[in-house]
Amino acid sequence: MIILASQSKIRSRLLKNAGIRHEISAANIDEAQLQHQYAKLAPKHLAETLSKFKALSVSAQKPGAIVIGADQTLEFEGQCLHKSSTFESARHTLNQLRGKTHFLHSAISVTKGNDILFQGVETAELTMRNFSTLELEQYLAETGDAILTTVGCYHLEGRGVQLFSTIKGDYFTILGLPLLQLLTFLREIGELPS
Repeated sequence: MIILASQSKIRSRLLKNAGIRHEISAANIDEAQLQHQYAKLAPKHLAETLSKFKALSVSAQKPGAIVIGADQTLEFEGQCLHKSSTFESARHTLNQLRGKTHFLHSAISVTKGNDILFQGVETAELTMRNFSTLELEQYLAETGDAILTTVGCYHLEGRGVQLFSTIKGDYFTILGLPLLQLLTFLREIGELPS
């Protein structure tokens, strides 16, 4: 049995589309408290740490299952940005990122019981266009509350792609799951045919 320790519909869809049958079980962790506790970690390592805690939390409840924990952080000018809770905060984030480059770090941890079987992280580099204030306001109005669900206030798989001039990195990583690393590991342990 494979369990995704996340309520992310996108991560679940990526697994399903890749032919990985799985269940979903949300991790019982205080993510904000962990982000605060590990705030001194580099954003890349914070993503790994959060993915580990998510996987281990679910593994404690389902010790016989293979559990996939995943997390993503956004690094901008050496700092870790977090999800916006209001439209004003989202506007501020997008204004910060406008015309500049940021990095998305997507990490996975695979556990069984108390054992960490695998950890991996992938990074994508994204540069936003210097879009107009009018375009920003139209984007905010059209996208609605959905922008509050992602760390960068955009969905690359939707209208948010129009905000970018260049993207370097794996598409799955940008969506929050280093899928190719995960598939390789699942083949190595016999969960997928090789």
